[in-house]
Amino acid sequence: MKPVMAVSRKKALDYAEYILSRPRRDYRVTLKRGRTGATLLHDGRAITKCHKSRVGALQTAFLAQALGVEVPRVGESATAEVPSGVLYRAVAIASLDFRKPEARSVLVQLLSVAARLRSS
Repeated sequence: MKPVMAVSRKKALDYAEYILSRPRRDYRVTLKRGRTGATLLHDGRAITKCHKSRVGALQTAFLAQALGVEVPRVGESATAEVPSGVLYRAVAIASLDFRKPEARSVLVQLLSVAARLRSS
């Protein structure tokens, strides 16, 4: 596994917006977990990041669930092929602030739709 250069969350989200503006049937993405958190990659570039914190751990767990993969151990990664709708929802989940109560209801909806999109 080649090392990933540190990239800001803003730059990662800019790239996510760029690739999601061109919907595709399948995106091959990799969820990589490191010492400072987790990063979702497409073609070796960061799409979104989850920091190492209580909120970041929740984001990572639910992001993995949306993608249909297990949360990788530190230093490992998990790969999935997902449609653009699932990827969109995974990025949205990684942006939720779980300290706010309304985030839970949004999460339920995002996970539900992601599961339906993965199964179709």
